[in-house]
Amino acid sequence: MKMLNPQQKPRLERRIAGSTNRWRFPRQPFSGDLLGLSQMCKAANIDFDEVLKNPDRLCISQIQKIFPENLKNKTIQSREADVILECLGFKWELHQPQLFQSETLAKLYLMGLARGNANPEKESVKILQAQQPGRSREQRPVKKMILSLKINDPLVTREAFATALKNLYMQEVKICLDDVLGVLAAAHILQFGSLFQRCVTVMMSGLTPSTIKNFYLAGCKYKEEPLTTACEKWMEMNLVPLVGTQIHLRKIPKELLHKVLKSPRLFTFSEFDLLKTLLLWVYLQLNNKTQTFPMYQTVLMFFSSFPKNCAFLDRDVGQNLIPLFLCLRLHSITKGKDLEELRHINFFPESWLVRVTANHYHARIRHTDLECASTVYENTPISLRAERLVTYEIRAQTTVDGKWQEFRTNQITQKFGLAEPSCKSHALKIQTVGIPIYASFSFVFSLS
Repeated sequence: MKMLNPQQKPRLERRIAGSTNRWRFPRQPFSGDLLGLSQMCKAANIDFDEVLKNPDRLCISQIQKIFPENLKNKTIQSREADVILECLGFKWELHQPQLFQSETLAKLYLMGLARGNANPEKESVKILQAQQPGRSREQRPVKKMILSLKINDPLVTREAFATALKNLYMQEVKICLDDVLGVLAAAHILQFGSLFQRCVTVMMSGLTPSTIKNFYLAGCKYKEEPLTTACEKWMEMNLVPLVGTQIHLRKIPKELLHKVLKSPRLFTFSEFDLLKTLLLWVYLQLNNKTQTFPMYQTVLMFFSSFPKNCAFLDRDVGQNLIPLFLCLRLHSITKGKDLEELRHINFFPESWLVRVTANHYHARIRHTDLECASTVYENTPISLRAERLVTYEIRAQTTVDGKWQEFRTNQITQKFGLAEPSCKSHALKIQTVGIPIYASFSFVFSLS
């Protein structure tokens, strides 16, 4: 029989964990095996890698499950606060059950327990035991302490932070649209997930020309894809008819505008209306002191004032705008008056205008549509083909249960002629989940 040295410490690298003899961590904070820990994280819906990096994450999650949602609504004014939180120059009195709805506050609390020469794990176990049903209030350990939280985000005002803390105690605190950005930022700092999602919902339903910029940037900042997607879809429907008629157009970020212009779902009355909206946006970027929405004629005069020896997009100031205008389908501008305007404002390079004119040979242009063509385009090619086949599809967007959905027809091929109408107007039925969308379209194609 081999004698053990009494001074020799037993090896702790491996311990028996059930019949499988799985690997166990020898020391705290992990008292269980890897497989068991993974299963625990899966049951608690926690990321396993995050727990390995931050063991407190598992402890916080376990405590959060103990406190039912209805504790928010219970009156606690008679109880003494467990924590005094110093933040934004104020002192906020908080109670233990509410702390653990916020991961940030829960971590600060556990760190506070550790600083008090207490074993934070034992204290968390006591907290769990004290909150079990049947326990009297006297058995719950009360550790009143002062915590400090520094916030550098300018969006988080005292009012917004107070609203966020109020949501720790009450389920349905009304969030005003004017304050939602600050509350969202506070919820992000506090790691208060349910409040953060409530703010996102309020923002998605409160998109307007005045809020679209800040809400979109907030979605990008916090990587909240549903919010950024909602902003993009809203802009696709409202850029030309709504935003393009208000001074708020100047606030639209260039990257958002570029995404919307590339989208096949972008709504516009005509390609020329989209061009006018984009020209207005450029004008407002270059004239940032303008306080009122300009008339379109003012915009035309502004661009026409540049020297004629160089088109605006060829200048240094216009080079970074080229990707935006490349998204336009200028060949869809067919009216002679509109084509004359394109050349008169000296905005597009000559090569672009030549390409547009050349494409008209293949378009749906009647020879009488080119008003003033003899004076503007002396050598404009005109096609007099009597008829041609046109392939097209029709798309419609609508909200179903509060979410935007897109519906489309299959590709339709019809013959259109120059002499007289060869296709009558008819209703197209697009099947949806709820009430069908009936869209009546009158197709009038000008053939060249």
